[in-house]
Parts: sequence; C-alpha cells; structure tokens
Amino acid sequence: MTDLHDDLNPTETEEWLDALGAVIEHEGSDRAHYLLKSLSDKAARLTQKLPISAVTTPYRNTISPQDEDRMPGDMFMERQIRGIIRWNALITVMRANQDNSDLGGHISSFASSATLYDVGFNYFFRGPTENHGGDLILFQGHVSPGIYARSYLEGRISEEQLDNFRREVDGGGLSSYPHPWLMPDYWQFPTVSMGLGPLQAIYQAHVMKYLSAREMLDAGDRKVWAFLGDGEMDEPESLGAISKAGREGLDNLIFVINCNLQRLDGPVRGNGKIIQELEGAFRGAGWNVIKVIWGRHWDQLLQADTDGILQARMDEVCDGEYQNYWGRGGAYTREHFFGKSPELLKMVEHLSDDDIMALNRGGHDPFKMYAAYKEATTNANGKPTVILAKTVKGYAFGSSAEAQNAAHQTKKLDIESLKRFRDRFNIPIPDDKLEDLPYYRPDEDSLEMRYMRKIRDQLGGQVPHRRAQSHALPVPDVSAFDAQLKGTGEREISTTMAFVRMLNTLCKDKEIGKRIVPIVPDEARTFGMEGMFRQLGIYSAVGQLYDPADSNQVMYYREDKKGQMLEEGISEAGAFSTWLAAATSYSVNDYPLIPFYIYYSMFGFQRIGDLAWAAGDSQARGFLIGATAGRTTLNGEGLQHQDGHSHLLSSTIPNCVSYDPTYAFELAVIVQDGLRRMYHDKESVYYYITTMNENYVHPEMPKGVEQDIINGMYLLEDSKSKDYKVTGKAAAKDAVRLLGSGTILREVRKAAEILRDTYKVPVDVYSVTSFNELRRDGLDVVRWNMLNPGKKAKVPHATKCLSGGQGPVVAATDYMRLFADQIREYVPASYRVLGTDGFGRSDTRQNLRRFFEVNSSYIVLAALTELHDKGDITKAVLTKAIKELGIDSDKPNPLTV
Repeated sequence: MTDLHDDLNPTETEEWLDALGAVIEHEGSDRAHYLLKSLSDKAARLTQKLPISAVTTPYRNTISPQDEDRMPGDMFMERQIRGIIRWNALITVMRANQDNSDLGGHISSFASSATLYDVGFNYFFRGPTENHGGDLILFQGHVSPGIYARSYLEGRISEEQLDNFRREVDGGGLSSYPHPWLMPDYWQFPTVSMGLGPLQAIYQAHVMKYLSAREMLDAGDRKVWAFLGDGEMDEPESLGAISKAGREGLDNLIFVINCNLQRLDGPVRGNGKIIQELEGAFRGAGWNVIKVIWGRHWDQLLQADTDGILQARMDEVCDGEYQNYWGRGGAYTREHFFGKSPELLKMVEHLSDDDIMALNRGGHDPFKMYAAYKEATTNANGKPTVILAKTVKGYAFGSSAEAQNAAHQTKKLDIESLKRFRDRFNIPIPDDKLEDLPYYRPDEDSLEMRYMRKIRDQLGGQVPHRRAQSHALPVPDVSAFDAQLKGTGEREISTTMAFVRMLNTLCKDKEIGKRIVPIVPDEARTFGMEGMFRQLGIYSAVGQLYDPADSNQVMYYREDKKGQMLEEGISEAGAFSTWLAAATSYSVNDYPLIPFYIYYSMFGFQRIGDLAWAAGDSQARGFLIGATAGRTTLNGEGLQHQDGHSHLLSSTIPNCVSYDPTYAFELAVIVQDGLRRMYHDKESVYYYITTMNENYVHPEMPKGVEQDIINGMYLLEDSKSKDYKVTGKAAAKDAVRLLGSGTILREVRKAAEILRDTYKVPVDVYSVTSFNELRRDGLDVVRWNMLNPGKKAKVPHATKCLSGGQGPVVAATDYMRLFADQIREYVPASYRVLGTDGFGRSDTRQNLRRFFEVNSSYIVLAALTELHDKGDITKAVLTKAIKELGIDSDKPNPLTV
C-alpha cells in the first residue's frame, strides 16, 4: 500500500491543488467543500475506504478574519468594565482569605475566561422578560467570583455580600459555587461537580425542544449556553451525551469550552492537543465546531504565511510547550517556537520579545469571541455548536500564577503583582490603599455604569436569574385513584402495575394530563408500560421514519414528534437528566411539568447519585419510581440488579421524600400527597417511591389511615380487635409489635399469624411506608424539645404509634438493617431489626428471603427471642421453635458469603 506521504506524481498533485485554489478564489469555500465531499464520497464508494480524514482542521481559527462579524460596541469602554470586574473578582477571593485562609476560593479560571463571559453578557445572554423566556446559562463553577463581581457593578450584590463570599451560615453570604438551593433567586443550575453541567445543558435543550414540539411552550430562539473547562471534558459525563445533541439537532445548544490547557494539577494534554481532540469528538458527534485559537494580533503573521510554515509549526507543537511559551516569556517563545526554522525567525524579526508576548490567544480577544458567538447564534444549520476558545489560566496574574501548574490553587497576589494587575486594567486605586484590598465601583452616572445599563437593557432581564416560583396547578383528589383505594379483590398485581394504572389515570386528567411526563430508560415493557407507546406516543425529534416491526399489534412502538413519553435508551444518567430538566421546568420555563421517571431501583441513586444530589440543589419537583425494588423481589436477576440500599442513599438528600409502600392504596395516598405538596403548595421537594414486581392481592384501604401513611407508619393489624387467648408460660405479657415495609410486610403478616396461632402471642402489625420520614420527624422533634425546654414536649410519630404497649418491637424490610434501625431512638421498647445486608444472588423469592433471614420464620424467631430476653418464654420454647420453623443454626451469615 502506498504511503499517503509518498507523492508519486508531484506535477499532478500540484494541478489538483491549483484547481482547488482557483475554486476557493472564484467560487468560495462552500463550493470547494462541496467538491471535496463529492470526491471523498466517490472514492469511498469505489475503494470501500475513507480516503481522507475530515475530523479535525488545522490548528487555527475556524472563522477567517474576512468572514468575521464585527463587534458593534465600544471596545475601550468594554475593556475598562472587564478590568473592573476582574479586579473585584480578585479582591473578593483575596478578602475572603485575608482573615481565614481556610475559606479557599478560585480566581485563575475566571481570569482565563473573563472575556468569554464579558462578550456574552454584552451581546448575547438574554434575560427573561414578559415576551421572552430568557437564555439558560450554565456557568463554570469555579468562575463564581467573576459573576458576583459583575452583579456587584450592576447593583444586584452588595459590598457586604462580597465580603461574605463563602460565609453563609449567618445569612447574607455568597455561595462558593452556583447553588440554587442557597441562592434561589440567582443561580439556575449547580455545575461545579464537573461533568454535570454538560449533561444538564444537553437535556435542558432536549426538553425545551420537547415542549415546543408538543406545542406546550414556544421556546422561540432561546439558547442554552454551557461554559465548561477543557479539563472537565475528561469526565465521562461531559462527552457522554454529545451524540444525542447531534442526533436530535439541538441547535438551541451552545457549549463554550475554556481551553486554558490546564486542569487542577497540570496540563490537560501536555503531550497532545486538547482542542484538536475535542474538535474531533464533537465534529464526529454531529456538532458545529468553532475554534478560536489565535487573537487578532496573529492575523498579519498568518496572512503572510503563504507557504504554510507557521501553520505547520502551530500544528506540531504540543500543549505542554504552548503552556511553556506563555509562562516563560517572549524570548523563550522566540527561541523555541519561532526558532524552529530561519523562515519562522524572519517572520518575527521586526517584533520585540514584548511584542511576541502580545500575540494573544483567541479566548482573550473580544473581537474573535464576538464573531464566534455570532456564528453560533445565527448559523447553527440545525446542529448544536461547540466553541473551543484557547486562553491562559491565571491570565494577567504575572509569572507567579500565569500559565503555571499551580495556578488553580492561587488565592491571592503579592502587592507587587497586585500593582501590576491594577495598572494593566487601569483601576483608579492608589498605592497606599492597596493593602486594604478595596473593591472598585464607578459612580452611578459614570460612563462605565451608563454603558453597562444600556447594553443589558437591550438584552432584557438580569443574568444570572432564577425564577423561584411558578403558578400552582390544580391536582386531583385521592378519589381519582379509587380503583387503587378499593383493593384488587382476588386479583394479584404488583405495586409497579398499580403505579402504571395510576399514571394512566393522571395522563387522562383534563387539568394536568398533558403535563405528565413519563420517562423510561429502555425498560418500559419490564414495567408494563408498553400500552403507553401507542396511547401517548414516544417523543422523537424527527417523528417515525419507518414502519415499526410490531405495527400489526395493538401496543406497537409508535414514535411521534408530539409524543408525550420520553424513552431515553440505555442511559440512566441521560434519563435522570431528562427528568431533572422536566422537574425544574417550573423555574426554567415558568411551565410546571410533572415528570415520573421509572427505572430499576438498583440503577438509581448508586449509579447517578451526583445528579440526584444536584436535583436537590436545583429544587427539582417530580417523582422517581424505583421499580423492581428490594433485595429479594427481583429474584432471578442477581447481585448486580438487587437493591437493598437505595432508600439509605435517598435519605442523604435533604429534600428527597422517600416511601416504600406495600399496597396500592398506600401508593395512591403518597402520590396524591406528593402532587399536592409539589404542584399545588409549590414545595421544593422531590419524591422517591419504590415499587415491586411481585404479584399479590391488595386490600381495601382501612378508614382514617391517610395521614399516618403520609407520616410514615400506621397500625394495620390490631391484636386487641381479635379474640386471642393468652395462656401458660409461653404467653406474652403484652403484644409484640411487628413492623414491615415493601413486600416483606407480607412476610411480617405471615409471621403474625404463626405467632398467634402456634405460640399464642398477641401481635400488632404496623405498615411502615417510610422509615426515612419517621427518622426525619424524630430528628426534628428531638431538636425542638431540646431548644424549647419550657414548652410541652412533642412526640415523634414513631413513638406515638408504639407508645400504647410494653411488648418488644421487631422490624423487617427488604433493605439493609440500617434502613429500619435508623428509628431505634424513637422506639419506646426493645427493638430488633432484620434486613438484607450483603450481596444479592439469583434464586426464588422464597429461597432468597430464607437466605437473607427476612422470611416469616426468621421474623417469628426474632419475636420469640425478644420475648425470651424479657423472660416471657423459656429457652426450651425458643429452642423448640427453631426446629419447628425449619431454621438451620449453622447456615452461613449472608453478610459474609
């Protein structure tokens, strides 16, 4: 095979190149691109090989100088304002660490990206108005001081607040990074957990298109801007969904990646080129790619590079060396970059070393950035756009921090560096005041302030801005789920199926039906939701371009541009991000949606826990349905699928309300209450509800238990209402209280029958719908009592439920023992907990429950053991019971096998 670099016919090659040059000169680059693509397609058809690589372009700006849109504003005024913002951002962090260096803070990322934001604020970021929803902007987390500094100039943030940067406990402070929970009227999206910003941006753009396609909301020309770091793009989440954005043609999405070539410890790609790598990844995923590598001071040199020598040198140098050039100065750059050849040295012989250092990078050139933003917002061609802007980390901080590996950890400058910074940006603060680290804000009537107000007025409302509340929705009464409240008679169904029937009821509701958003990650048939395919349609950006294989069946796979259901494929992170976008639609779009995301519970919090935490920060509102839940209910799937800890993980999120119901009526009461809290009362919580795939009979709801279901626990079987006789030494002095949740409640009820019938022990059975809510209630009550000793003490709900007797309490669930054990403090009696600690495995439900020691036999044994410890039964009775119950005392511990 001939090497592509071996030219066997240089004359012919030159003729082809001359012809291409003539096409570009006389007919333009678009025509040249069309001809090259046609040739490439023809070659591929004839040879079955891709003859050329078009994934990356030379290491230079995508937009040539002659094609740039010109920035219309006052560059000198904007540079002055940008300098003031830079100053105040630096001072914010330095003052925060002046008295307590433990507070930390980051200034180098904003120093590198100030121009990227400044151009956006001046010309492109539209705030919300009555006629426009405003753009969505996901700010890079580490640049928060710079955003605060701009808001300080605008009068939105006070000097006192700047002084309380990272001091929030006593109120009036500013959060370290973008946190909507802490600043609910300001930040829209939490982004500093790297990789979540890109994901959130893609799925916010996705849901915005979904709303437009369903004619629920006119998104118009709203844009989603995500500002990211080049080091951040190493997170799998950062690039994990870019093909979805390209596939769906999300032309409302713009990524701006600040390529300062550095991550936290050193270069991103010291031995390579991160910009080229990212260009290939995004272009291959169907994005427009705009590279802004060189500032306008390079234009003359590049124009003179008729032989391509300079371009070849730019192409071959690795990022580690580019970092050196900036960090080590003009003389070093002359020797090591231009000194590669006499021709290159001659190109810059008229430039001093300072002139060489003034050859700026594109991300610091407002003209280049304006042209890139203009192209991205007006010529997307039905594609998402990524802008790769080359910058310098720690820009303008001097040799101690600029382009240094330790730049990310920089929190202050020495006085001499501070003086140079002040002089560089023309900040009118005298030397004798520098030690005080003063902020600078021009007079209200100054040219700078008038200019800022003028340009922002043209772009609408304030940015950043978060809508803390939207309008309330009418929610159905619990009677809407009458079928679930009445029970199933002799029919056996799972709680997952009960949920699907409730979801169908909600989708048909005249008031809120269209706002229901069912979301699945390619498991709809597992959950019995395939009937929704035809009924609701599956949203597709292009509709359905094929005849589905099952079109001759009733429940065929129907995709539709106006489809209501979101089927997100095998991507739990993607499906959750869709849910998160829908769950924040009340704030982002002033249009509340009611998303239900149903998935294998094992693949929820442990798989996408960081996103679930971000949902709490974002004040998301919606329902997560952890289906096929429990360690023993998804019997055949085994270790990787069986969930025994999702409720413990959900409990770590303060505003996640979680329930583990057993019966359909419990589920109905919980869902209705969630609708009320989130969409009528507009409370910023979200719900996690586990459902199971085990079929059994569901009874009718007992009277008057609704509030106790919501509180987390209610009495299901009362021993005092039965005619149980207690005789002999084996008799209990008081009723044993058995607690259960999920499917193990049914094992608890079986155990109660055995205790009553075989051992003549009176038993009360409690259904615990939420151990997590019981714990939170207990924590709240204990705290209140401690702080209010002079007032009548409150009683936790769990204590109220169990305070009527003296008998022992035994709890059993399909989760780790810690799940039920967390209410031990509030149980006014001896308390024993059974659970499913250890790895799952495949087998029948019956065998799994025996293996994990949560079946009725072990529950009976636990109760009898408690009675023995109290002195109510003899050891002989207990020993005999072990044999009668078929329990193997030598069985291995499930926690260790």
